[in-house]
Formats: sequence, C-alpha cells, structure tokens
Amino acid sequence: MESLDLNSPTTLAAIAAVAALIVIGIIIGLLRGRKKQELPLEPPPRPPEALAEDRPKITVEAEPEPTQPLQLEDLVPPPPKARAIGEPEARVTPPPAPPADLGAFRSGLKSTRGNLISRLAGVFRRDRELDTSVLDEVEEVLITADVGVHATQRILEALRTQMNDGQLSSADDAWEAIREEARSILASSGQGLAIDQTPTVILVVGVNGVGKTTTIGKLASRFDRQGKTLLLGAGDTFRAAAVTQLEVWGRRVGCEVVKGKDRADPGSVIFDAIEKAKGDGVDIVIADTAGRLHTKVPLMDELKKLGRTVEKALGRPADHVLLVLDATTGQNAIQQAQLFKDALPLSGIVLTKLDGTAKGGVILGIVDQHQVPIEFIGVGERVEDLKAFSAEAFLEALFESPETLEPSEDAAGAS
Repeated sequence: MESLDLNSPTTLAAIAAVAALIVIGIIIGLLRGRKKQELPLEPPPRPPEALAEDRPKITVEAEPEPTQPLQLEDLVPPPPKARAIGEPEARVTPPPAPPADLGAFRSGLKSTRGNLISRLAGVFRRDRELDTSVLDEVEEVLITADVGVHATQRILEALRTQMNDGQLSSADDAWEAIREEARSILASSGQGLAIDQTPTVILVVGVNGVGKTTTIGKLASRFDRQGKTLLLGAGDTFRAAAVTQLEVWGRRVGCEVVKGKDRADPGSVIFDAIEKAKGDGVDIVIADTAGRLHTKVPLMDELKKLGRTVEKALGRPADHVLLVLDATTGQNAIQQAQLFKDALPLSGIVLTKLDGTAKGGVILGIVDQHQVPIEFIGVGERVEDLKAFSAEAFLEALFESPETLEPSEDAAGAS
C-alpha cells in the first residue's frame, strides 16, 4: 500500500477543498440560526370575544315595501300553536248569527210595527223626561195595539219598578225594558214540535175561516220536505169543501187522505186514520177537525170526545194539539184560545194572516194570558210563508229602531 504524501500538490489541494466545504457549512449553519432568532414568537391564542370583535361588521338593510298586491298565501294564518298535554283548549265565541227568517218577520210585522212602535216612539221622545205620567200613555198604546190587558199590565209593572229604582232614565232604557219583558213572555215559544214517536199525531183545531185546512196542508208540505211520511185525516166531516181541500193538499204532497162519508162521525174518521198509520208505519198523522162557531158548547163537547177517541186509538193522548188563530181578529183570538184550551190541552198555537193586520201584538197577549207557546206564524199565501216562530226574530222585527221606520209605516201608525 502506498503512503500518502502530504507534501504533494494533489493532496494539499484536496485538503484545501475539504476545509473550504467545512467552512462554508459552518457559515450557512450560523446564518440559519440567526434568522431563527430574528423571527417573532407565535402569539398566544385569543379568546372568542376578541375574535368576534375582529370580525367585519355586516349591515343588513331593510327590504323596501312590496309594490305588488298581497297574494292569497300571504293571508293564510300560521298554524295553531300545539297545546301542551293537560292544557285546556281555548274557546272561541263565534259572532251571533242573525235570527232565522228575519226578513219574513219584518215583512209580516210591518203594519204592527207602524201601529205600535211609531206610537211608542211618540211617547218616549228623547227630549222628554221620563216619569210616571208616561205610563198612562204607554198603557193606551199597548191596549189599542191588542197586546191584551194582562200583558199590558205586566209590561207597565216592569216599567214602574225600574222607574222607582232609578234604572229608567232615558228613552233607550224604556225601549230595552219593554223588549226584555216581551222576551220573558215569549221564552217558551218557538221550541218546535217533537216528532219522536211513530206515529206522531197532530190534532189541528180552530174555528172556520182562520185558515185551518190550509195550515194543515202547509204543515204537511213542511214535514214532507224533512223526509217524513204523512197521512192526513179529514175529520171536518160537516164541511164538504174542507174534505175536498184536504184531498188537493194530499195529492200535492203525495200522501194519503183518510176520509169518511158526508157528516160521518169525526171520531171514527180519525180513529181509522190512526189505525192505518200504525199498520203502515207512517211517521206523522195530521188530523183536521170541525170548526164551527166556538161559542156553541156542544161543539166543544164534541172536541173533548174527539180527544178521547185519539187516546183510545193511539194508547196515549194526541202528541200535539195545535190551535189555529186569525191574527186579524185581535182580542177575539185571545178569547178563542181560552175556549179551546178548556176543551183540549193545547200544546201550541199557529197564528195566521199576520202580514195583513196591525194587531200582531196579540201574540204577547195570547202567550202571556194562556201560557201556550206560538209555534208557527203565517206571513203570506205561499207554502213557504208558514214560518216556524222565532222569539228573537219577532222581537228584532217588531222593536226595530223607530229611526229606521219607513214613511209608510209612520203613516200607518198615525192613521
């Protein structure tokens, strides 16, 4: 192996090159270390609050009002909030509905309203001080409007009591007091006829000329529209025209009419009608009766006998006994009600021809004196003009504000 010659030019050149590389490496290392020392230290982490403050602020401008009209979906309310378990459901009171057939009642009571209300308006003038002197004038108006003595005294007593208690200080108070007393009188009226037995027997009574047979036909048409099966009994055997008229209604409604021979016993006809209805499963039997002058006692006795016949055939009294009265007769209608009430247990009253009279106030007198409810009123000739009685519609139509009365009504009251 050859020895290394340190003094040779080649060896010296190699040693110098290695030394230069070492020096260069040392210099580079020193420079890197210096740069590290000059770099800033990493800042500590900042709390979230400080970071939030450094975020740029975002400003949201309000949108301009829409120029387009609202759409249907914009009007849809949000869904109701769900109730917690056990939480009671909130009750929403609906607005009061207008009384049924109010327009028909207004039309039917037009003459009565002009006679009664316009005259009361003259008593309760807004510039007049209310004292006991007005009671005499009120009494005269009510009596002449055929309200009846008993009902008139009841209304006057209510006015006098409130006046003495200091509750009657204005015309509006007086109007409301009369209206409330009338509402109290009519509280039992307009409840409707219960049809809950088969057959249900309705006995219709009244004097000739009041519209009894026509009322039976209109009642039959009304029940037919309700889907009831019907049978008519022609019990007015003393008037051939009544039997013929009832047969016409029977054909119009599409129901059978049971009749007997001319001047046959009315009781036997009604008995046969009830027996047939029982056998055929008919829902309702409406029976006509004789209507000769009510002042003849034997005829009242005949009605009592007819009532016993119905009970024998049916096994119970007639379900309903309706008395038909003519409103145009006024006070005479109150007297008729008393006589028929003595003969049979009346369950309701039908007041016909209300649209042709100014004596509609007789409704208050009949109900107050005899405690028999009004069930139907007649306000015209058409089938649909037989209306189920509504106390609220009656009161609203009768006690309409005097300021709204038409000139023709004021004239009617003054005549």
